[in-house]
Amino acid sequence: MASTPINTSNPDEVCEVLIKATKNIKWFPGRLGCTHHLPDRGKVLVTGDLHNNQSHLAKIIELADLDTPTNHLVLQELIHSGNTTGSIDLSYQMLVNVANLIVTYPTQVHPILANHELSQTTGRAITKGSGELVEQFIHGVRHVFKKRSDEVLAALDDFIVAMPIAVQSKSGLLCVHSLPNELSMDEFDVDILDKKLTPSDYCGSFGSAFLLVWGRQYSQEQIDELADYWDVSLFCLGHAWVPDGIEAILPNVLRLNSDHEKGVALPIELDTILDAQETIKSAIPLSSVPENQNEL
Repeated sequence: MASTPINTSNPDEVCEVLIKATKNIKWFPGRLGCTHHLPDRGKVLVTGDLHNNQSHLAKIIELADLDTPTNHLVLQELIHSGNTTGSIDLSYQMLVNVANLIVTYPTQVHPILANHELSQTTGRAITKGSGELVEQFIHGVRHVFKKRSDEVLAALDDFIVAMPIAVQSKSGLLCVHSLPNELSMDEFDVDILDKKLTPSDYCGSFGSAFLLVWGRQYSQEQIDELADYWDVSLFCLGHAWVPDGIEAILPNVLRLNSDHEKGVALPIELDTILDAQETIKSAIPLSSVPENQNEL
């Protein structure tokens, strides 16, 4: 059952699908606090940063086989390609296409909060590549929707705020965009996964959601403490450039990219969670997946 194509330039269609998807994310049956909990049976396809790579999203949807109801899909870092020199950033379309996918498969598609989405909804500037990305995103929406742009931006913000911060399985898998820096652990609320997020979690340099999605420096001791507290066997992260698409950075931590030419998608059987080195052997290079005619 393919998603019904949506006109991403029509404000009525865009707002309608964003509102529906926002409700689906919030009321996911396995949601506890800001985490989507998956069963310990079935399969999940985990992706890394996508950054508006629509071609790779189409391949990922094909690989996810969401018509099988026990299959799940985790997506992250959808916006801000950073390659907008001389053009307009239209990466809002990636959010709309993912929202449309959620409406079609309301319990199987899980976009997790990443630092670029968090910065977009809080107005915190990000400079990368061709310039300041948050303003470029807003300019793109205003270019397309003109007088209706405030309405569309509000619906996009609501969709982002509804995103879970993590996807976790009973069998020990935890998908998060990143983890807090080791030096930030004193400020970080380790109970955040089970809480409903507040504005203070999103904003400032000491909000726990901010610390989680922006962290980059970890130690094995810190990771083991979090794994023990959260009952995690394997962490799947994004948030960093991975030249070969996927890497094991610690025995129980891997990170992946899905946006560049060596990007991958990672299928994981939920009943058996292996260590990072074994898990990355299953990664599928997106370059090996034929281009398809899937209309997003």
